[in-house]
Amino acid sequence: MSAAVNKPHEIVERALELSRADGCVVIADEQSSANLRWAGNALTTNGVTRGRTLTVVATVDGREGTASGVVTRAAVTSDELESLVRAAEEAARAAGPAEDAQPLVTGTPASPEFTEAPAETSSAVFADFAPALGEAFARARAGGRELYGFANHELVSTYLGTSTGLRLRHDQPNGTLELNAKSPDRARSAWAGRSTRDFKDVDPAAMDAELAVRLGWAERRIELPAGRYETLLPPTAVADLLIYQLWSQSGRDAIEGRTVFSKPGGGTRLGERLTELPLTLRSDPHEPGLESAPFVIAHSSGGDTSVFDNGLPVRATEWIGGGELKSLITTRHSASLTGLPVAPGGDNLVLDGGGERSLDEMVASTERGLLLTCLWYIREVDPATLLLTGLTRDGVYLVENGEVVGEVNNFRFNESPVDLLGRAVEAGRTEKTLPREWSDWFTRAAMPALRVPDFNMSSVSQGV
Repeated sequence: MSAAVNKPHEIVERALELSRADGCVVIADEQSSANLRWAGNALTTNGVTRGRTLTVVATVDGREGTASGVVTRAAVTSDELESLVRAAEEAARAAGPAEDAQPLVTGTPASPEFTEAPAETSSAVFADFAPALGEAFARARAGGRELYGFANHELVSTYLGTSTGLRLRHDQPNGTLELNAKSPDRARSAWAGRSTRDFKDVDPAAMDAELAVRLGWAERRIELPAGRYETLLPPTAVADLLIYQLWSQSGRDAIEGRTVFSKPGGGTRLGERLTELPLTLRSDPHEPGLESAPFVIAHSSGGDTSVFDNGLPVRATEWIGGGELKSLITTRHSASLTGLPVAPGGDNLVLDGGGERSLDEMVASTERGLLLTCLWYIREVDPATLLLTGLTRDGVYLVENGEVVGEVNNFRFNESPVDLLGRAVEAGRTEKTLPREWSDWFTRAAMPALRVPDFNMSSVSQGV
């Protein structure tokens, strides 16, 4: 690509100039990532990647309505730019009227950094972390355990331009760290994960120490049958369940009677009390440490997203406030259909309003119950109740009289996060956490541990 149109903002401008459609949205995503992987207390691979993806949304007005066409391509050269724009226009002309058609967004102030170079990550992001990880390897080796895992850091600079004059830019850092400790015979395993923006707030030594304790707990094995148990869900497990709940909070689906948020007989459960605990579930693009895009970035239209909403401001939203259902996700189109306020889905999720006790303190006050590490393979069973099923993984521990007395077998669970909130009797201190199941899609979360008196372990699992 020539130097004249090599910068992301120039590519956006050139694509808009080439457009012959009635409306056009161009999204340029500049991505860079750095990663480390390790096994058996030794680094195995590391790498840095860079890439560019360009999405063009063309809108064409017709007698029956407005159609949209979306084409996304990677590594587009200057010679291919016009063909990408034409392909989006052809897709729009071949499509029928778009159900979610709305006027393209206007009026959002331009980002002052729109014309600046994209942000980039590199292996330098691990400058302090890598030596600390090496020290953790040495301690683990001396303690008779093996560490496995990976660290990944990604920076995506998104440039969004429209034929209505929007020129917006957002830089999104995203870091994940997953650490597994195993006994040399692989019979015992424990996991810990962290979400981070820059790897300056993660401590592999502390994580290794935590995992060493859990491997010690697992030296005693106890077999338990399926059943309902008082259970302490750590923040990572709470995040995985409530992220799925957020993904299910479609206003349109609720109005149409298809979800757990539908009111029997019609309407939604907005205003209904979901939990007696004074909990608030919210998203805020400006949440410290969990910052996300303050405007809609939609590469395609779906149930709760619309390409016509690109650039629409995203504001702080309470999904649950003081225990009551406050908001459901809507696009401008679904808001017009349902009469609900416009509420784009958030890209972070915070549950707060609980107490100040740590998970360790909650364990200390448990007479008898289970302590989970994390959940995985979560799948929906019934959307009408939001019943989910999944498995426990990397450590389920039995607590008796305030102390962990051993590791028990894994279970399959059947639970609805909405029901869990209603039955929870204690929420601990809110802290940043890494959702293990959904970390490929959603990493910015802060959750408390929850105490549920009757968590449904529906069957025994042989997984580890």
